Amino acid sequence: MLNLFLKAKFAKLRLGPTLVSVFTLQVVAAVGVMGYVSFRGGQRAVNELSSQLRTELSARIERELRTYFEVPHQLNRLNAAAFSRGELDVVDAQYGEAHFYQQMKIAPNVAFVFCGSAQRGEFLGIVRSPEDRILELTFGNRATSFFREYYQLDVNGQRTYHIRRADRPYDARQRPWFAAALANDGPAWTDVYIAFSTGLPNITASLPVYDLSGRQLIGVCGTDVVLPEEFRTFLQELDIGQTGQAFVIDHKGALIANSTDEPLMKGEGDTAESLLASESQDEGVRQATQYLLDQYGSFEQINTAEQLEFYIQGQRQFLQVLPFRDDFGLDWLIVVTVPEADFMAQIYATTRNTAMLALISLAIAITGGVLVTRWIIGPILNLTTASDAMAQGNLAQQVNADSRFRELDTLARAFNSMAGQLKAFFARLEEKVQERTAELADANQKIVTLNTKLKAENLRMGAELDVARQIQQMILPKTEELRQVEGLDIAGFMEPAEEVGGDYYDVLQRDGVITVSIGDVTGHGLESGLLMLMTQTAVRTLQEVQEQNPVTFLDALNRTICHNVQRMNSEKNLTLVVLSHAQGQIRISGQHEEILLARSDGTIERIDTMDLGLPLGLDDDITEFIDDILIHLEPGDGVILYTDGIPEAYNAIEEQYSLERLCRVISEHWSGSAEQVKQAVITDFRDFIGAQKMADDITLVVLKQQ
Repeated sequence: MLNLFLKAKFAKLRLGPTLVSVFTLQVVAAVGVMGYVSFRGGQRAVNELSSQLRTELSARIERELRTYFEVPHQLNRLNAAAFSRGELDVVDAQYGEAHFYQQMKIAPNVAFVFCGSAQRGEFLGIVRSPEDRILELTFGNRATSFFREYYQLDVNGQRTYHIRRADRPYDARQRPWFAAALANDGPAWTDVYIAFSTGLPNITASLPVYDLSGRQLIGVCGTDVVLPEEFRTFLQELDIGQTGQAFVIDHKGALIANSTDEPLMKGEGDTAESLLASESQDEGVRQATQYLLDQYGSFEQINTAEQLEFYIQGQRQFLQVLPFRDDFGLDWLIVVTVPEADFMAQIYATTRNTAMLALISLAIAITGGVLVTRWIIGPILNLTTASDAMAQGNLAQQVNADSRFRELDTLARAFNSMAGQLKAFFARLEEKVQERTAELADANQKIVTLNTKLKAENLRMGAELDVARQIQQMILPKTEELRQVEGLDIAGFMEPAEEVGGDYYDVLQRDGVITVSIGDVTGHGLESGLLMLMTQTAVRTLQEVQEQNPVTFLDALNRTICHNVQRMNSEKNLTLVVLSHAQGQIRISGQHEEILLARSDGTIERIDTMDLGLPLGLDDDITEFIDDILIHLEPGDGVILYTDGIPEAYNAIEEQYSLERLCRVISEHWSGSAEQVKQAVITDFRDFIGAQKMADDITLVVLKQQ
């Protein structure tokens, strides 16, 4: 019923309204597509611009931080050297302020440079006043009952007159910076704390100082950086879109710096502590921090620069987080957030303009469509009437070929010509049909014959490949043979990617010498399998004649393979490595994949074979490239050989199995037998690739010294 209804409706369509509708829909579709493409292009441009802006801002902040926090450690090294040479009188505070004064003059971002003694906690330093940034000398020792005294300095850095005295004693040994340097036994940073002198949140770089012998601790030198003042000014001056912001947090989530004026500490006096970013009054900081925690679980899991997106009240926010670490213990995160709305205002305006243009274009299209339709319909109706008559069998039809449109006149003349040709065509059509029917029958018979031959050929080739595969499997070492090898626990595995593979391995024993070889022919299939069989035969022959010299062994094998490859007119070659084992020692020669040497405790060593030979079959003389190495195996040690089909395999999501994963699996299961190690690798390999088809042959040989 639905089909009948649709047919009835569409049968009543008229050409005029249809043409107007088509024109209108084309304009709407074109403008809509253009508007959408423009909008999406703008969004992509915004994403790219935002990404570049966040990356540049993060890099600038990182450079500023690195510059900001490198200076304190440089000053500490200078002061420690002066302290150990006696150029700073930290204990009695009789001299040394000029040395500190010059450093403070050339380092305006430093708030305090000082040294503390390990004897009784004496202290000497120069502090920058937080109110007027005037430099003052401060010291505390036995003469001052360890209360810190403050002195004005002249232009040369020499003390002039007394300013004030601290209201409580000071022991340098009890301060966080002193403890941090001793705990680290070297350069260190403290956590953020409230400075004794300024009452501001502070971070200190400290360095232990030893006497000239380097054995006795004489004190610690430190340099203070006041966090919220200098660096916040830098962050506020950054151009982060219109409403974007940047902030820095430590690995515990405490705010280190912020581009807003929000206080970074909560509480006062001794109870003051760092404000957590997740408790910030700024919604952008709070939401960005919570998003990072939701994504990573903890800030310590963020080890690389990441660009992310999150939403605040339905508005997309662009976020970049960049780890900032130095060699002395700083472990912070730089976070930059930019609202998408900062970039999208112009795009929204463009979208509105596009909509207005679409409405204007729509009105023009409707008007033009009505006019053009009136001129086109008349001649087309004449063609329709004549065509209907021809469909009824009356081929003697002619239409008027004089209209306002050249194309319609051409169509009319073509129609008149076609009417005459159709009559002659129908007369010849039946004859042609009969001829074509006979030809098709003949062609069909030929196709049937060819299909029969093709099936027979496929059966023959399948049988040949099956025979080749069986022969290949027959010459591989049997499990019973491997069990009879004295002194070694051996397990081997080989699986071709096709019916016939190009991988090869063999284990031979004669007169107390065990020869193990593994190779990989380029490509796979019947030709590669044939070259593998040649290699196996040649290796066995050389072993039977007791050829032990690696150069002679590989040279003879290469010449045999090279001459056969040339006779076959083939471009195949293979990598091959040969191991000779006797009395707990293995001699290795030939070029192949890296050899894995497993020690009894599961430690894996990788042996590169690039300098031990060349691929066989490339050149008939490779003697100058052949070399060998000798390895001693203790009980429980072993060697693992493999072909590149294992580490270079990919799973369904384009991840590579990798040599590192192979080493890890071997190490985890090395305590088992060779067969158990082999089976663990093959099981892990199959789990990794899943349903993915193998792209290359895989071979694995595990040898373990008993």
